[in-house]
This record gives sequence, C-alpha cells and structure tokens, in this order.
Amino acid sequence: MKLIVGLGNPESQYTGTRHNIGFCAAEALANSFGAKFSKGKGKYLTAKITHRKETLIIIKPMTYMNLSGHAVVAAMNFYKIERHDILIICDDLNLPLGSIRLRAKGSAGGQNGLKHIIESLGSEEFARMRIGIRVDEQPLSSFSSFVLGKFSESERGVMENILPVCRDAALDFAINGIEHSMNHYNKPVP
Repeated sequence: MKLIVGLGNPESQYTGTRHNIGFCAAEALANSFGAKFSKGKGKYLTAKITHRKETLIIIKPMTYMNLSGHAVVAAMNFYKIERHDILIICDDLNLPLGSIRLRAKGSAGGQNGLKHIIESLGSEEFARMRIGIRVDEQPLSSFSSFVLGKFSESERGVMENILPVCRDAALDFAINGIEHSMNHYNKPVP
C-alpha cells in the first residue's frame, strides 16, 4: 500500500492558487480512476485506487499547508504505512513553471508543508514530487502573495499539461519505486 499526499490549503479562496497544485495533482490521479474523495480518519480527505494490484491511498490534508504533517501522520498511522511508502506532492517556487522533480529525501527547501511533515515524522527520508510554479527569474516582492496567487490563463494551460505527467510519475512511484520514477520523470524543461 502506498500513500500519495497532495499538499494545499483547504478553504475555497485557495482553489486555483499556485500553492494548491499538490491538491490538483492528487485530484488528477484520483479522477483518472474515477475515485471520489471522502472524509478520512483524521483531518484529510481520502480516495483509494488500485493500479496493477497496488493499492494507493490518496489524501488531501484539510489543515493549512504549514500543519500538513498532522494529516500525514494520521493517515500513516491509520493505514499502517511506512515512510518509504509515501509520496508528497507540492509546489516549488524554485523550479520553473511546469517542471517536476522527484527526490527520495531532502530538506524542505523553503516549502512550509514539507517542513511540517519533516518535523512531524522526525525525518527527511520520504519521497516527494515538487511541481515548479516559478514563471521567471525576476525577484518577487512577496513570496506569500505569489504562491497564494492564482495561475494566469497561460500558466493554467502549462499546469494542465503537467498534471497527467504528475499522475503517471505517482503511479510509477507506486509500482517501481522512487529511484525508477526519478530516472524517468526528472527531465529538463523544454
């Protein structure tokens, strides 16, 4: 059994924001199997799918981003899932728009959801998929305003094209492991 966690903020005003791209990736994965989200045994919504005889539990924490670790730990405990069987999907301000990077472990890199998950688990050793949201290299006057801002129409088009890739990468992780996924999906942006 694998746990796939899409990070975001739960309230409706955050729908369509850059910070919620993890939710979008989780929804794309669930939707491709016709799975619906329902209330989980903790502060998260959950959907369950089966792919090549592997069960995937997909969750969207219903805490704010900076408290995501609570939902992850609750789901891990309820489903009895180990750290090496989880994949966290989140936005990354340091990656170009529409790129993805998978890693087996690492620091939070300034992402508050990852930071809280690391604190909650007491370890950086869990897989993560970062989705790039940075449009250009210009300095930002406010990081929070940018990540909590909505994608422009052209940015939405780019992100809609990357979501199926994120889905496929998550499925690859579930079946073949993080090293295989990294080798196949960590590619430079064209």
